[in-house]
Amino acid sequence: MKKFMNTAETMVAESIEGFVRAHQEFVVFGADRKCIRRRELVPGKVAIISGGGAGHEPMHIGFIGRGMLDAACVGYIFTSPTPSQIVSAIEEADTGAGCLLVVKNYDGDVMNFEMASEMASDRHKIEIVLACDDIETTRAGDGRARRGVAGTLITEKLLGAAAEQGRSLSELKAFGDNLASRIRSMGVALTGVAVPDTQRTTFALGPNEVEMGVGIHGEPGHSRERFSNADTIVRYLSETILNDTSRSTDRALLLVNGLGGTPPAELYLAYNSALRIMSEYGLRVERSLVGTYATSLDMQGLSITLAFLTDEELSLWDSPVATAALRWRC
Repeated sequence: MKKFMNTAETMVAESIEGFVRAHQEFVVFGADRKCIRRRELVPGKVAIISGGGAGHEPMHIGFIGRGMLDAACVGYIFTSPTPSQIVSAIEEADTGAGCLLVVKNYDGDVMNFEMASEMASDRHKIEIVLACDDIETTRAGDGRARRGVAGTLITEKLLGAAAEQGRSLSELKAFGDNLASRIRSMGVALTGVAVPDTQRTTFALGPNEVEMGVGIHGEPGHSRERFSNADTIVRYLSETILNDTSRSTDRALLLVNGLGGTPPAELYLAYNSALRIMSEYGLRVERSLVGTYATSLDMQGLSITLAFLTDEELSLWDSPVATAALRWRC
């Protein structure tokens, strides 16, 4: 396995150090390098905090800055950050209005963020919002709620913008919980993930196979299908999402996300297919995002996310953001 690294053991620490050095206008290390936080915190604003295992970059550290996250912490590859790291992020980012933790719905993440919340609750006001946009977990029938995948980005952007407006912790908690049922994602892979410390891929596909319903930790999906053209694959993803969704509006944000090894040309081609399919179903795609934002290391694949949003939420999406991975001003 060839990768640009020195050793598997030091890869995450060296990568994070490079990220902070490259984006010093947005971020700094927290105490003892347990977390990364926004360089300039806003006094009296609710802090929006997230985190997860390495291997999903630019999520979450690439979303720290104005209009999104105030802090994030990174665990080892595909491994939750520790409660100690999360407590450090809370201590670093809380400027007096409390902290909202945005947690991807995986057992390890949920357990460690809840433990950290309990550990810090005597000194800080804390609430948790679960990101649970992946339709695959429920389809698999394993009894768990939905995983948090690329749709987490949308939750973090909207909550970050709402926090910049000065909304209270309780208001943000209610807002985040309400968003959960209106964001849905599904992914497909052409290859598995090459994990540095094991020197193996998480699953192997034949030259004429694709894996439908993959997760961002390299998990296989619900079925192995015959490789086909992009329109066929994107239609499968799009219609599966639409059939899983009950919606009260036809206005949507469409996100086509690369899983790490897919070139931009293929992502834009997939977006074009998805947009045409959404139009067939009477959806109005009012906002779009295409790119590599929530990855699974070097997986060659993509995911499609639909978020059904109100006028107010579309306005929050449009509001200024200045982070390493997302930047726009309106």
